[in-house]
Amino acid sequence: MTVTASGCPLPTRPYDVAIVGAGVVGCAIARRLAHHPGLRVALVEAQDDVGQGTSKANTAILHTGFDAVPGSLEARLVREGARELAAYAAESGIPVEEVGALLVAWDEEQLAVLPRLAEKAERNEYHATELLGPADLYALEPHLGPGALGALHVPGESIICPWTTTLAYATQAVRGGVDLHLDSPVEQVHRTAGVHHLTTPRGPLHAHWLVNAAGLHSDTLDRRLGHDDFTVTPRRGQLIVHDKFARALVRHILLPVPTALGKGVLVAPTVYGNVLLGPTAEDLDDKRATDSTAEGLRRLREQGRRILPALLEEEVTAVYAGLRAATEHDDYKIGTHPDQAYVTVGGIRSTGLTASLAIAAHVTALLADSGLDLGPQRPPDPVRMPYLGEAFPRPHQRPDLVAADPEYGTLVCHCERVSCGEIRDALASTVPPRSLDGLRRRTRARAGRCQGFYCGAAVRALFEEAQG
Repeated sequence: MTVTASGCPLPTRPYDVAIVGAGVVGCAIARRLAHHPGLRVALVEAQDDVGQGTSKANTAILHTGFDAVPGSLEARLVREGARELAAYAAESGIPVEEVGALLVAWDEEQLAVLPRLAEKAERNEYHATELLGPADLYALEPHLGPGALGALHVPGESIICPWTTTLAYATQAVRGGVDLHLDSPVEQVHRTAGVHHLTTPRGPLHAHWLVNAAGLHSDTLDRRLGHDDFTVTPRRGQLIVHDKFARALVRHILLPVPTALGKGVLVAPTVYGNVLLGPTAEDLDDKRATDSTAEGLRRLREQGRRILPALLEEEVTAVYAGLRAATEHDDYKIGTHPDQAYVTVGGIRSTGLTASLAIAAHVTALLADSGLDLGPQRPPDPVRMPYLGEAFPRPHQRPDLVAADPEYGTLVCHCERVSCGEIRDALASTVPPRSLDGLRRRTRARAGRCQGFYCGAAVRALFEEAQG
């Protein structure tokens, strides 16, 4: 039940299970295994925080799974995971808003696809879609660009906070006994005498069972264990974040009719009150290419002008890019190799956030079926995370909290209304931030309109003071 980073030696005693990759899926698996307190579990992460890869840079949508490939593993796990995550979010204080989605058809060809998408939703056990004509569509979204011919309404699609979700899983896992080892990229792996030996810059780590949840690098780790089941092609998605003043322009997630490359460019509100435009879908060779490009942002603005013209007149708060772990397959690549005591969790694309809890249950069942003795089960204690959304009052708006602790009434970041008390709590939390960016993901400090221009020095001072 520790969090370690560079400078601390790794334990020499073999773990029962090592999970490589502390993204949302890896953290969910660690949390699920923490239900079995007799297991010694390690969660091994290459970077200095959880959720540093695909998990931190996505469109933050809690999907219904209406458009998954019917009968696929992804379709089942997204369907199950959506229900589980909605309940977990309510219990844990993770912001979720069921705003619904509209798949907008802009020409006759796209319009003809909508009934087929409605039928696909039925096959995926989602029965609430509705076909809309132009009049009903514009009544729901009056700021939509001119020329839309109709839409498919999917009322169950929601928006969620991806950062808090990953952190909640990690917090429960660590409190439940899992050791989280940061700054530990796996450089080599081999198995002898029933034990996996992982080579990292911090020294070797040993485990009887290995779970590969390495995201963009899951194919590399898979090949090191002698397999060639899939290839990850990093798919870059660039996004533009518009200021909170734009929030009144859009009521739903506005989706295009999907293509083979993905769901396409969307306009979506966020739980923080901003509006997203994106993502692009650029297949690359470089798994570190998370830079935004002038051409990518130009294309986004061009498409955004058609979808929601008034959005282009609003201020931009930030731009960012993330990489999705696309493969040559149209389904997740989750499989077990019992003879190697190894489970691979690859090809987890943009639906991985939604499916995370169901993926974790599925992987745990695979481990048990392959011979891992899970031992007795005891669910970890619930967690209650700091609420970062706009739908409910923040700490500085709660007189009871401020009266009990005046630091909750002292704002540091005025754009996002983050108090000294929230920053203090984040810095002392179970999985504390190890960088200013990590602190931003936990509190929203420096994530607002001025991007830290006003509060940056004060936030840095509080962070450095906590580091000793």
